[in-house]
Amino acid sequence: MRRFALFGECLLAGLLVLLVALPVVTLVPALAAGCAHIKAHVDGETTSVRSFFGRVRAALSGGWAVSLGVVAGFAVLVVDVVFLRTRVAGGGLVAVVCAVAAVGLAVVVLRAAALWSPSGRWPSVLREGARRAAGDFAGSLLLVMSLAVLLVVTWQHPPLLVPMTGCVLMAAVAVDRRHATALAESPTSR
Repeated sequence: MRRFALFGECLLAGLLVLLVALPVVTLVPALAAGCAHIKAHVDGETTSVRSFFGRVRAALSGGWAVSLGVVAGFAVLVVDVVFLRTRVAGGGLVAVVCAVAAVGLAVVVLRAAALWSPSGRWPSVLREGARRAAGDFAGSLLLVMSLAVLLVVTWQHPPLLVPMTGCVLMAAVAVDRRHATALAESPTSR
């Protein structure tokens, strides 16, 4: 029954994140609030809709600027792929490089969203997310796989975007917890 409750919270978090992210400038705060919502459920804390929107308000402080930067980064990569692939010799290679960069940016954003807390500042959270994305290759690969599953499943059945978004948030939280556990158990931390 507890696993079903976790899936229900992932469904709720996915729905709320997609709704809050619609204005685009709230993308990263929505992801951070969604990850915090999943963490709160796992830790037995409050997971009401009201608490979710409280987390969104807390994440908006500085988070809207991060969202603009992330959206601009994705837009540049998409324009590069579309323009260079069709109009420049060797554009296929550029398209592959841009796709890899887009996946890397998505992983950094997800890792930062999972790390975010109301007491954290976005620049340091992003730096730590990037550091963890580069330093924990296995965790980053798990997030890449969760994004691949999201794309394949929603391509086949678009209405599954809501629960799959929640599952990607849960994957980001799980990767973050896995990394924290590995750090706590490493011989250098003792």
